[in-house]
Amino acid sequence: MGYNLQVNIDKSSGFCFGVVYAIEMAEDILDNEGYLYCLGDIVHNDEEVERLTNRGLKIIDHEVLKNLRDEKVLIRAHGEAPSTYQLALENNLTLIDASCPVVLKLQNRIKNSHDDDEQVLIFGKHGHAEVIGLQGQTDGKAIVFQDLAELDNVELPAKFTLYSQTTKSTDKFYHIKDELLSRGYEVKANDTICRQVSNRYEELEDFVSHYDKIVFVSGKKSSNGKVLYDVCKKHNDNSYFISNVEELDQTWFNENDKVGICGATSTPMWLMEKVKAALEKY
Repeated sequence: MGYNLQVNIDKSSGFCFGVVYAIEMAEDILDNEGYLYCLGDIVHNDEEVERLTNRGLKIIDHEVLKNLRDEKVLIRAHGEAPSTYQLALENNLTLIDASCPVVLKLQNRIKNSHDDDEQVLIFGKHGHAEVIGLQGQTDGKAIVFQDLAELDNVELPAKFTLYSQTTKSTDKFYHIKDELLSRGYEVKANDTICRQVSNRYEELEDFVSHYDKIVFVSGKKSSNGKVLYDVCKKHNDNSYFISNVEELDQTWFNENDKVGICGATSTPMWLMEKVKAALEKY
């Protein structure tokens, strides 16, 4: 006696082009050379990282990088601060730069603002790889904040320039902009949120409304995953967050449920397929 679940995967879920590009570059080099160093997790998904480390990808941090000489190192989609490029020159490292073009464009705009002596504010997650790269464009002078409350004790100039990490919520960004304007600041706001990410919100809203239950698959470290899961939960209360197949729980489902599977821009399609296969066995 089975559950007879009807399971579908959201077609617009899965890797964004920045991640696809980084992984394809890594795979090409791994095929030819058997190994490749990568600075930080190539993608915020443990299952995909494990697949690639099994193929020879060696994940290193900045400490290890300092002692590396004459090697190839992949820069992932999140991008890096200028100091990393400087270090690579000093250590004769060849950088395989898979920084996402959307992030590179943002880095460039932040650098220009900083060079024009504007105070830069970045709406983003503290310690996030992309944000560290962005702050690096300002010699660490940009003010990074995750929510407005953090700015309460900060002495802000009357006039500043506001940017956002590329995977933040568009709604939140505009809410923050309006709030800062209403407090009397002169705010030059730059919406630098990736459209491939923000378009997912509307697609997801529509997708999740057609199912009894939603299984959202994402790494715990993914910023974008948190934002997209919130969208699922808001529009379908029966939404469950898992990082791997082992976290599925049969008690979430009823007989003949229609189940939708979706994920973050860092969730590999093969992992969602695996979840689908597991559910169909119930």
